[in-house]
Amino acid sequence: MNKKDIADIRKRFKMDSDLLKIADIYNVYIKQESNEIYHEVSSSFSLLDREQQEMFLDNFKKILGGKLDVKLFEVKFQRPEEGQTDHTQQLLYEGLRRDDVSSWKADMQQIALKMVQDNQYEKDMVVTFIRGNYNKTTKRQPDETEIDMRDEVFTTPFILCSMNQTELPKRSLVFDFVEKEFKSSLLVDPVIKLATPIGGFLFPSFTDNAADINHIMYAASKANKPDFQFIEKVLNGDEIMTAEEDKAVFEEIVKVVIGDEVNSRTLAGLYDEINHMLKVEEDEKDEDSSVPTLDTVEVARVLKASGVKDVSIEKVERAFQQVVEDKNYEMKASHIVPSYASKSIKISTKVANIAISPQDLRYVKQVNYNGKRCILIEVEEDTMIEGFKLLSEDLLD
Repeated sequence: MNKKDIADIRKRFKMDSDLLKIADIYNVYIKQESNEIYHEVSSSFSLLDREQQEMFLDNFKKILGGKLDVKLFEVKFQRPEEGQTDHTQQLLYEGLRRDDVSSWKADMQQIALKMVQDNQYEKDMVVTFIRGNYNKTTKRQPDETEIDMRDEVFTTPFILCSMNQTELPKRSLVFDFVEKEFKSSLLVDPVIKLATPIGGFLFPSFTDNAADINHIMYAASKANKPDFQFIEKVLNGDEIMTAEEDKAVFEEIVKVVIGDEVNSRTLAGLYDEINHMLKVEEDEKDEDSSVPTLDTVEVARVLKASGVKDVSIEKVERAFQQVVEDKNYEMKASHIVPSYASKSIKISTKVANIAISPQDLRYVKQVNYNGKRCILIEVEEDTMIEGFKLLSEDLLD
């Protein structure tokens, strides 16, 4: 799935949507101290009162609210072992095809039991499963009206899961209007924190109008902090790499090729080349185009274009082999380059912390003055400090 696919289905989780219909909902309550289901209940989503529907829809929308490879990860299923009956891919696939709710509920219950099998949660947990149909309209033509667009849609059945912690309400002082007195609140029912889900998934993954039952979209609770045990044991998925890990791998590979030290012009050129790859892909506006990646050939090309001397594909391949033990490894270009829309590069020193945009990195240099290391920043305008214009001092030749 790409960000356009995710954004489209996410915005359909709203009341009275005609492009996304939820048929069934199944809630499972899991006690903190046990590895079993304490309570379960299923119903038609339409039978919930409107306020509950709105709260759940907001919850489901949050599951799909993170950035790709930061909080949302497309995970490939492992092949099931011979004789395995609880493989999550099979349970979800069968769950989509079930005509009766009880069989679908039994499939989802098996997944919920896998969640508690080898995991002790910090608080009581509510796991919610829904299934429904997501309808995506065809590409709109210039002469089409909104009604024309909806004449043809692609329908994808889906299952979404959200995981939510509970907490006991805080003690408070309340005023009893009947008795006309102040008293302590006696609320003991746990509150389900639907506003802050701690994880979940969407099945199947899909790109544009094609469903992909071999992949599942997994949602982590924190950025760059996926639960690898959950992915392996519960989802039966392959290993994944976060954007943060991809960036670290790229930096290590570059260090092996050119060393630890680099000047600002080379680093700026490196980021510019990778950003250009992303801009070309974006300008083409082809939803079916693949995500730009950096393999050994592209890394060698980017380094040469940035002004690095003595770079060869063989040298880069050896660096890949040294860092990730796989010369065929590929990194997503979007993981490597800092954001060009903000001051995303941080320069940290004992004296000051400076934030600049990647395109301005070439104006920053480290120089030696009177035997001391200094940072030199080239500026075109006056420098203002606390409302004062800074005087120019001709200290450097």
